[in-house]
Amino acid sequence: MSVLTSDAELIKLLKSVKSIAVVGISDSEDRPSYGVARYLREVGYEVIPVNPNLDKWEGLKAFPTVEAIGRHVDMVDVFRRPEALMDVVDDVLAADAGALWTQFGVVDANATDRAVAAGIPTVIDHCVKIEHRRLIAGRGA
Repeated sequence: MSVLTSDAELIKLLKSVKSIAVVGISDSEDRPSYGVARYLREVGYEVIPVNPNLDKWEGLKAFPTVEAIGRHVDMVDVFRRPEALMDVVDDVLAADAGALWTQFGVVDANATDRAVAAGIPTVIDHCVKIEHRRLIAGRGA
Protein backbone atom coordinates (compact mmCIF):
# COMPACT_ATOMS: atom_id res chain seq x y z
CA MET A 1 0.00 0.00 0.00
CA SER A 2 1.14 3.55 -0.61
CA VAL A 3 -0.14 7.07 -0.18
CA LEU A 4 -3.03 7.65 -2.58
CA THR A 5 -2.35 10.61 -4.87
CA SER A 6 -3.93 10.09 -8.28
CA ASP A 7 -7.41 11.29 -9.14
CA ALA A 8 -8.39 7.69 -9.99
CA GLU A 9 -7.28 6.49 -6.52
CA LEU A 10 -9.13 9.32 -4.77
CA ILE A 11 -12.31 8.71 -6.78
CA LYS A 12 -12.20 5.00 -5.97
CA LEU A 13 -11.77 5.73 -2.26
CA LEU A 14 -14.46 8.41 -2.09
CA LYS A 15 -16.96 6.20 -3.95
CA SER A 16 -16.27 3.18 -1.72
CA VAL A 17 -16.66 5.00 1.60
CA LYS A 18 -19.97 5.18 3.46
CA SER A 19 -18.94 6.13 7.02
CA ILE A 20 -16.40 8.80 7.93
CA ALA A 21 -15.13 9.48 11.44
CA VAL A 22 -14.09 13.13 11.68
CA VAL A 23 -11.31 13.36 14.27
CA GLY A 24 -10.94 16.81 15.79
CA ILE A 25 -14.42 17.91 14.77
CA SER A 26 -15.48 21.24 16.23
CA ASP A 27 -18.91 22.47 17.27
CA SER A 28 -17.97 25.99 16.13
CA GLU A 29 -19.49 26.72 12.73
CA ASP A 30 -16.52 28.90 11.74
CA ARG A 31 -14.03 25.99 12.03
CA PRO A 32 -13.06 24.07 8.87
CA SER A 33 -13.85 20.71 10.48
CA TYR A 34 -17.45 21.80 11.06
CA GLY A 35 -17.98 22.89 7.47
CA VAL A 36 -16.33 19.82 5.99
CA ALA A 37 -18.32 17.46 8.21
CA ARG A 38 -21.57 19.22 7.36
CA TYR A 39 -20.74 18.98 3.65
CA LEU A 40 -19.97 15.26 3.98
CA ARG A 41 -23.37 14.70 5.62
CA GLU A 42 -25.12 16.72 2.93
CA VAL A 43 -23.63 14.58 0.15
CA GLY A 44 -24.69 11.35 1.85
CA TYR A 45 -21.84 10.11 4.01
CA GLU A 46 -22.45 8.94 7.57
CA VAL A 47 -20.40 11.33 9.70
CA ILE A 48 -19.22 10.11 13.08
CA PRO A 49 -17.89 12.92 15.30
CA VAL A 50 -14.68 12.20 17.22
CA ASN A 51 -13.63 14.72 19.84
CA PRO A 52 -13.13 13.90 23.54
CA ASN A 53 -14.35 17.40 24.45
CA LEU A 54 -17.79 17.01 22.82
CA ASP A 55 -20.80 14.93 23.85
CA LYS A 56 -22.70 15.65 20.63
CA TRP A 57 -22.22 17.32 17.27
CA GLU A 58 -25.34 18.42 15.38
CA GLY A 59 -27.36 15.91 17.40
CA LEU A 60 -24.96 13.03 16.74
CA LYS A 61 -23.20 11.25 19.60
CA ALA A 62 -19.53 12.22 19.69
CA PHE A 63 -16.84 9.71 20.61
CA PRO A 64 -13.51 10.33 22.37
CA THR A 65 -11.57 8.09 19.94
CA VAL A 66 -12.17 6.15 16.74
CA GLU A 67 -11.78 2.88 18.64
CA ALA A 68 -14.54 3.98 21.07
CA ILE A 69 -17.04 3.99 18.17
CA GLY A 70 -17.06 0.23 18.58
CA ARG A 71 -17.68 -0.69 14.96
CA HIS A 72 -15.98 -0.49 11.58
CA VAL A 73 -15.51 2.96 10.08
CA ASP A 74 -14.70 3.20 6.37
CA MET A 75 -12.50 6.29 6.64
CA VAL A 76 -11.03 8.60 9.25
CA ASP A 77 -10.68 12.29 8.32
CA VAL A 78 -8.19 14.07 10.57
CA PHE A 79 -8.35 17.70 11.74
CA ARG A 80 -5.57 17.65 14.33
CA ARG A 81 -2.13 19.17 14.67
CA PRO A 82 0.64 17.20 12.95
CA GLU A 83 2.21 16.27 16.29
CA ALA A 84 -1.02 14.42 17.21
CA LEU A 85 -1.10 12.38 14.01
CA MET A 86 0.89 9.39 15.33
CA ASP A 87 -1.64 8.97 18.16
CA VAL A 88 -4.47 9.19 15.63
CA VAL A 89 -2.80 6.55 13.45
CA ASP A 90 -2.48 4.28 16.50
CA ASP A 91 -6.22 4.83 17.12
CA VAL A 92 -7.05 4.11 13.46
CA LEU A 93 -5.07 0.87 13.62
CA ALA A 94 -6.66 -0.16 16.93
CA ALA A 95 -10.10 0.49 15.47
CA ASP A 96 -9.27 -1.34 12.22
CA ALA A 97 -10.61 1.61 10.21
CA GLY A 98 -10.61 1.30 6.45
CA ALA A 99 -8.70 4.40 5.35
CA LEU A 100 -6.94 7.50 6.65
CA TRP A 101 -7.31 11.01 5.23
CA THR A 102 -5.50 14.02 6.67
CA GLN A 103 -6.53 17.59 6.01
CA PHE A 104 -4.28 20.42 4.82
CA GLY A 105 -1.21 20.78 7.01
CA VAL A 106 -1.75 17.55 8.94
CA VAL A 107 1.51 15.94 7.89
CA ASP A 108 3.86 13.66 9.85
CA ALA A 109 6.06 11.40 7.71
CA ASN A 110 6.54 8.84 10.50
CA ALA A 111 2.79 8.57 11.12
CA THR A 112 2.15 8.28 7.39
CA ASP A 113 4.78 5.55 7.09
CA ARG A 114 3.17 3.66 9.98
CA ALA A 115 -0.30 3.79 8.38
CA VAL A 116 1.00 2.78 4.96
CA ALA A 117 3.10 -0.06 6.42
CA ALA A 118 -0.05 -1.36 8.13
CA GLY A 119 -1.85 -1.45 4.77
CA ILE A 120 -4.16 1.49 5.42
CA PRO A 121 -5.09 3.43 2.26
CA THR A 122 -3.86 6.92 3.11
CA VAL A 123 -4.40 10.42 1.72
CA ILE A 124 -2.22 13.16 3.17
CA ASP A 125 -2.53 16.96 3.14
CA HIS A 126 -5.74 17.21 1.09
CA CYS A 127 -9.19 18.54 1.90
CA VAL A 128 -11.80 15.83 1.48
CA LYS A 129 -14.50 18.41 0.72
CA ILE A 130 -12.46 20.06 -2.04
CA GLU A 131 -11.51 16.71 -3.55
CA HIS A 132 -15.07 15.37 -3.37
CA ARG A 133 -16.45 18.48 -5.02
CA ARG A 134 -13.75 18.39 -7.72
CA LEU A 135 -13.83 14.67 -8.46
CA ILE A 136 -17.30 13.39 -7.54
CA ALA A 137 -19.73 16.30 -7.40
CA GLY A 138 -18.15 18.04 -10.39
CA ARG A 139 -18.40 21.48 -8.84
CA GLY A 140 -14.74 22.37 -8.54
CA ALA A 141 -13.27 23.63 -5.30
